[in-house]
Amino acid sequence: MTYCLNPKCRHPENPIDRAKCESCGNDLVRLRDRYRVSQALAHGGFGATFLAQDEGLPGEPICVIKQLRLSVDDPNVFEMARDLFEREAKTLGKIGNHPQVPRLLDYFEEDNQFYLVQEYVNGPTLQQEVKRFGAFSEAGVKQFLSEILPIVQYIHDQRVIHRDIKPANLIRRVEDCKLVMIDFGAVKNEVNNTINSQSLHTTVTSYAVGTAGFAPPEQIALRPVYASDIYAVGVTCIYLLTAKAPKDFDYHPSTGEMLWEQKVRVSDSLAKVLKKMLEASVRHRYQSATEVLDAIELEPYEDSLASSMASNRKSLPNSDRSGFTDRSNPGEGYNPSIVQMATSIRERRVKSIESNPKSSVDVAQELKSKTWKSKITSSSIPLTKNLPVARINSHTLLSDYINGKRDFAMQNLSMLDLERADLTEVNFHGCKLHKTNLHKAILFNSDLGQASLNQASLKEANLSKAYLSHADLEGADLRGADLSNAYLNHANLRGANLSGANLTNAKVSEEQLAMAKTNWMTIRPNGKRSVL
Repeated sequence: MTYCLNPKCRHPENPIDRAKCESCGNDLVRLRDRYRVSQALAHGGFGATFLAQDEGLPGEPICVIKQLRLSVDDPNVFEMARDLFEREAKTLGKIGNHPQVPRLLDYFEEDNQFYLVQEYVNGPTLQQEVKRFGAFSEAGVKQFLSEILPIVQYIHDQRVIHRDIKPANLIRRVEDCKLVMIDFGAVKNEVNNTINSQSLHTTVTSYAVGTAGFAPPEQIALRPVYASDIYAVGVTCIYLLTAKAPKDFDYHPSTGEMLWEQKVRVSDSLAKVLKKMLEASVRHRYQSATEVLDAIELEPYEDSLASSMASNRKSLPNSDRSGFTDRSNPGEGYNPSIVQMATSIRERRVKSIESNPKSSVDVAQELKSKTWKSKITSSSIPLTKNLPVARINSHTLLSDYINGKRDFAMQNLSMLDLERADLTEVNFHGCKLHKTNLHKAILFNSDLGQASLNQASLKEANLSKAYLSHADLEGADLRGADLSNAYLNHANLRGANLSGANLTNAKVSEEQLAMAKTNWMTIRPNGKRSVL
């Protein structure tokens, strides 16, 4: 099929062999004598997006073409739209080297029309994902934040504000299940707009761009800042958790803040992070994506950290509160999982600084701003790798679960007998579950990210919607397990037995499955049986 680019054409679809549009008579020429438009993808206020084939290259690869399209003839509006369009091209050319941002392939003017050609990203948007599969779990939203925030930080490091982050502009790429951020038509490039401002964070733009509900107050008031994108990511999280658009929520009559907290079921710690992301006041909002990432890394342990520190202070005599003198008996308040977490975060920060060197002043300011870091490294919590690992038995775990406890993160649960246990929405993140018996256990919507499940028995277990990113499942028995809609990105499946397992709509690559054992009864992510 060849698509007519005449904005006023009522029936733009034409057979591939036609030279003129059968509806309007417009010439059906190839753009730049190489791009043949075959399908319309979307229409917006300033343009239209099409699917095209690049017939100038071997194999005629698919690409995306954006055409500047206006519904009015006002010259001022045209200049504004053209400015946005050219800015998008320049920005994509600058930041398109990131693997999760579409690459700019071409940019040209033809017959007084402006065209931008970019990489085609194959996959559903997050909006389409939610409409098809329903709302995300808390673990799913945390995974989303861990994926999207590094992209946002990269964009901000290029001195660019996206200004239109929303589920419809985030695509889950089919090839590797990674998120890709699209539609940079609303970007604000900070580089050349500092003349009237003493700070990059107060630069005034000429016009407001964004999507109602996802754009914060300062952006609507023509004063977007980097934290404006943080707000949009926060609103996206609420959409993912509820499957409700911002217009479906009530707003506080005095502050204008979205009243979302009664509509979601998340931990208090994650709710605290989301609340700060969605602050109407820029001053009280997170100022960077890195700040949010730091908070997300710490939040699962926040309550435990606080209680552990409080217990340590109470259990030690006054003379010893500056630190433990006898590490073989660290006190009743000592929690090895907190020590492990603290050490892990500190080591990650050191590696980050080594890989991204900064001046001593920058590092000092960064450490000063992270108040939690000083708590973790304080002498009230000894950071040592030689302390005993906490153990918990099957009876205690099940009893705690029945009494409402859901967070068992970082625990050593190896070789426990949890057969047929109902552990719906349990948090086993980072747990040691080596050879643990979870035969026919219910782990629906549970967090098993980074857990060590090597040689565990998960035969006929319910792992639907479970989060298993970076989990070690080497040699695990998953025969007949329900892994529908499970998130298995980067999980180690070497030698895992997936015979008869249901992987419908699971996020897992063919490379991962190739390392596992499957048979003709295994239902693959596309819903079809394996072929022997």
